Amino acid sequence: MAKRVDIVKNSEEFIKRDNIHEASHDKNLWNARVKRDRMAAAMPEWEELRELASQIKQHSLSNLGYYLEMFEKNATRRGAIVHWASDAQEHNQIVYDILQDKKVTEIIKSKSMLQEECGMTPFLESKGITVTETDLGERIQQLSHEPPAHIVMPAIEKTTEDIAKLFAKTIGTDPNDDDPHSLNEAMRKNARPRFMRAGAGMTGANFAIAETGSFVVCTNEGNADIGASVPPLHIASIGIEKILPKVEDLGVFIRLLSRSALGTVATQYTSHFTGPRKGGELHIILTDNGRSKRLGEEKFWLSLKCIRCGACMNTCPVYRRSGGLAYESTYSGPIGVILSPTFDMEKYSELPFHSSLCGSCSEVCPVKINIADQIYFWREEVVKAGYMPTVRKAAFKTAGVMFEHPGLFRMAESIGSKTLPLVPDFLIYSKLNPWTAGNDREMIKLSKHTFRDWYIKHKKDKTNEHL
Repeated sequence: MAKRVDIVKNSEEFIKRDNIHEASHDKNLWNARVKRDRMAAAMPEWEELRELASQIKQHSLSNLGYYLEMFEKNATRRGAIVHWASDAQEHNQIVYDILQDKKVTEIIKSKSMLQEECGMTPFLESKGITVTETDLGERIQQLSHEPPAHIVMPAIEKTTEDIAKLFAKTIGTDPNDDDPHSLNEAMRKNARPRFMRAGAGMTGANFAIAETGSFVVCTNEGNADIGASVPPLHIASIGIEKILPKVEDLGVFIRLLSRSALGTVATQYTSHFTGPRKGGELHIILTDNGRSKRLGEEKFWLSLKCIRCGACMNTCPVYRRSGGLAYESTYSGPIGVILSPTFDMEKYSELPFHSSLCGSCSEVCPVKINIADQIYFWREEVVKAGYMPTVRKAAFKTAGVMFEHPGLFRMAESIGSKTLPLVPDFLIYSKLNPWTAGNDREMIKLSKHTFRDWYIKHKKDKTNEHL
């Protein structure tokens, strides 16, 4: 049985690490959100595009079997070899069998959340296959022995100083040289020989087109193109929810993806793959891994619309301060909160409570997933399954009784406002009070008068004015 993720403890460790990382993380992500807003405001048709994208995804998911068969037929006709994987284990075994058949012992791969979700890299490494990430952020995380902290920006939690120290330790660079350009060049020189030696290149896919059997990979570094064109063997892992019906649908999503993710017009490379290149071989692994099950869940199937842009993460006030690694999941932030429990509800039972339910995630989602609603629904599911901590259950029950009885609520409010100033500091600032534990926050100051008192008084004053 998997150990439950203690996201509160993990978040606390990230926040208390120093005075740099949390502030930097928050600033960088909020900058991406601001740029996204700028891009959206510059396009009069932005909301129309969001609605259209949402409808296209809903249509394709509602007819998923039909479009998957169409994709397989057209991809096969153009020379690709299509495989079907029901779960992570089957996906990984298919990859390994292909590599064994071709006698490949070293591969390069571009960023793929599906491959991360399947635990593919550790599986292949346990079989003696050398795996090198070609995305700079993913390579940084790989050298750190850490999973990605963000869907689009895997190493967003690290500073250039962190990366300089990491590169000095792992590839022999100067630990005092934290210039971004210099660090990029150092990794380029380290990675290029690996690119040339690799017997296979692996990619994921942002979109797959049923009409043509093509798939599209969006990157800013061109690393997917290297993996697909330098080695003779190209293997693409594609989640079954990535299917779009027609080529013309792609224009809608390309306009939304990078603008939502980074606030840029488009990714530097939007690469289309239709069949193998001349002299090469292309294998496509269409992977389920719980997606069919989620498709049958009335409250949660719309999460399959996700195009992995990370916009919900960039805006989330909780994720921006807790860090992505705190979730201990392939998917973090608001999208992780609603995806992770579908893989293991008990392990991720705390995640749905790691949210303010402010709704900002739903507002920025380019395909209009009701993320905030689903977070609330997952709270209900966690409670039904019996995973709610006893202390929290008792606290919520008490609060529920008080909110149901206005008189009782006002009495508790009155008692609290009078007694709190009398409570000694050593009780307020103690481990018993999670708000002030660690002395990093002061206890809230209660107003001498409640809003209700103020409202009644002013309502009477206004009434008297007309007498």
